[in-house]
Amino acid sequence: MKWTRIDGAKLAALLCWQLACLPAAYADVQSKGEAEEAGIDPSGAKIGRIRIHRENVFDTSLPEEDNWFYRLANRWHILTREEVIRRQLLFSSGDTWSARLVEESERLLRRNDYLYGAQIEPVQLEDGVVDLRVTTKDLWSLTPGFSVSRSGGENRTRLSLSEQNLIGTGTRVKMSYTDDVDRESTSAEYFNNNFNGGWVSVLAHIADNSDGQTEHLRVLRPFYALDTRWSAGIGWWHDDAEVDFYDLGNEVAEYREDQHIASVFAGWSDGLKNGRVARWTAGIALDEHEFSETANMELPQLLPQDRRLIYPFVGVEYLEDRYQTTSNRDQIDRTEDFYMGTRLGGRLGYATDGLGSDRDALVYNFSASTAFGSIDDKALLLASSLNGRLEDGRVVNALWHVDARYYRQQSRKRLFFMTLNSTYGWNLDLDNPVQLGGENGLRGYPLRYQVGRGSLLFRIEERYFTDWYPFRLVRVGGAIFADIGRVWGHNPVGGEPLGWLKDIGVGLRLGPTRASGNDVIHIDLAFPLDGDASIDDVQILLESKRSF
Repeated sequence: MKWTRIDGAKLAALLCWQLACLPAAYADVQSKGEAEEAGIDPSGAKIGRIRIHRENVFDTSLPEEDNWFYRLANRWHILTREEVIRRQLLFSSGDTWSARLVEESERLLRRNDYLYGAQIEPVQLEDGVVDLRVTTKDLWSLTPGFSVSRSGGENRTRLSLSEQNLIGTGTRVKMSYTDDVDRESTSAEYFNNNFNGGWVSVLAHIADNSDGQTEHLRVLRPFYALDTRWSAGIGWWHDDAEVDFYDLGNEVAEYREDQHIASVFAGWSDGLKNGRVARWTAGIALDEHEFSETANMELPQLLPQDRRLIYPFVGVEYLEDRYQTTSNRDQIDRTEDFYMGTRLGGRLGYATDGLGSDRDALVYNFSASTAFGSIDDKALLLASSLNGRLEDGRVVNALWHVDARYYRQQSRKRLFFMTLNSTYGWNLDLDNPVQLGGENGLRGYPLRYQVGRGSLLFRIEERYFTDWYPFRLVRVGGAIFADIGRVWGHNPVGGEPLGWLKDIGVGLRLGPTRASGNDVIHIDLAFPLDGDASIDDVQILLESKRSF
């Protein structure tokens, strides 16, 4: 289905569906300070008893949450098992106190979608032995869902049943049905980030789509902490799908793609030394794409060139131990961890026909990021990446990305946010175009509205964080925004770029505080200031994102 407009009644209905599907949410774990107030200095002490304090979804000791519904929700919820939390700590009884390991353990716990927050603090110091309390706050993890979202002039419907914390083990199982602009899909998924009580992550995903099949399997032992000495993994991805070319948000050509991507690797490191980490990896990868005509051939067929690359690779990563913690940046009233150090990474591989490739190619990927300032006041975060291939001395399918994010705290409730995203490509494969539209930040325009070989997008937002906490289920915020962007280069199936495109708008933000995950619900009204005559005067966007 495709809507061109949503009237007020429809918008209210969509919002009600979204809120009705939020199971219940939470108030954050209290901030640190008890140890300081008690005068406890654990420096040099041995760690004694580690007490795990698990808080339920609702705090019924508060008058606002002491009612039959919230008590029933707590009774039906299975708390995260104590051993699941304990196994994610980077220290144990008998170790020497380390503030760095305590802070890193908090970050590891907070990354779990089934926890709202985590705090570790010393509670007693006696005879050189310090006892610690680990406090976590559970989120409601069983989520039956129905949602309707809208972005870039297209609608997405989803029915799902997910359990993010199966019987308190941290395991996610999910069944879902999705209907969007590309396809209808029925999928099943299993995920555990600490499989069998260790640091191995296991993901299995399978989907039956209206245009093909998707299978994804990954078993990974990552560099889970700064001082981790080794890593290894194996992954497999297969997707068979019909893909469209776009011009001005409309499908104008299509093809069928059958892709297989696989890799196996091992990594090693000397660990954290003088606040810095260096890591090395080596492995072998498969990257195969086969293209054919679609079955119904409703649109003109435009086939990219088949590719088969099999190559060994080596990689290196360098990073600093620099993190800052704050709130009310990309989330609403929730602890956020920002990496503020310098990270450099690179990977080189060489594909030859002797290994089964259809060409000789040097495959490369480089990335870098750094940050300036303080996230509690004003900060600039920069990231860049370059990836592509060298074939017969020619640069092929190269993409250079640059991303900049700027945060400036104006008051307790107000934040100025600005972002710049730039992409430029050289000799891009036909199936790898640069696209710009409502789905990736140009909010006043249809999705995939402009296509070329490069793009630039500049966005500014004035964010406002309210104290409104309806039913103690969602935190509420708002934004006033403006976007300006354009693409360069010829669209192989369309016209020339339209130049600079601008929009302005306002949005409502809802941050669920009881349901698993850290998504923020966006309800935006965007007003395009340019574009062709087919664009509606008002674009209504209703979607869930990982950020404000």
